[in-house]
Amino acid sequence: MSRGKVFLSSILAGMCIGFGGVVFLSVENKVIGTVLFTIGLFVICTFGFHLFTGKVCYAFQNDRRYALDLPLIWVGNLLGTGCVAGIVSLTRNAAALSEKAMALCKAKLDDSFLSLFLLGVLCNIFIYIAVEGFKVNKHELGKYLSLFFGVTVFILAGTEHCVADMFYFWMAGAWSVSAVLRLVMITLGNIVGGCGFCLLRELADGSKS
Repeated sequence: MSRGKVFLSSILAGMCIGFGGVVFLSVENKVIGTVLFTIGLFVICTFGFHLFTGKVCYAFQNDRRYALDLPLIWVGNLLGTGCVAGIVSLTRNAAALSEKAMALCKAKLDDSFLSLFLLGVLCNIFIYIAVEGFKVNKHELGKYLSLFFGVTVFILAGTEHCVADMFYFWMAGAWSVSAVLRLVMITLGNIVGGCGFCLLRELADGSKS
């Protein structure tokens, strides 16, 4: 796939996560909002869009071109989430959703870098479980249950997903140097969690042979 198509696919993936974020912020019940947030990863995996947190898990299983595409995917996801936040900001729902997003962003801005990093690590372990389960499960129901459990658990456990956080920062209008630094730390945690768990699983599988 050309880099132009990868970039467009990445923007669409960011928009899908933004859709999930809109639903999450719109629903009063956190559990229901969490369940409905899964629409994001459901669409991404079904349509084959490029989501940074899913793609980065397989960085060591692919070639140099794949690795070089990852920063492009991250930027595309950033633009996609921004597009959705920009659309919502022009609607009557903007004030209420912005207020809720600000509460989420404040918790991140008040947190330590170590905490954000470790929560990022845990988040992408769940994301790897979701996307790998979708790939390898032979049963259609099992594929989508993998997405459902992976996403709902990472949200309810209070972990940090860099692309979802992009949307919340956009929606809250909370971008700052501190916000960018924290997003980078969360991204690093997502990389370590996704790649690390994938490699450990391969080692465990290898030990069985």
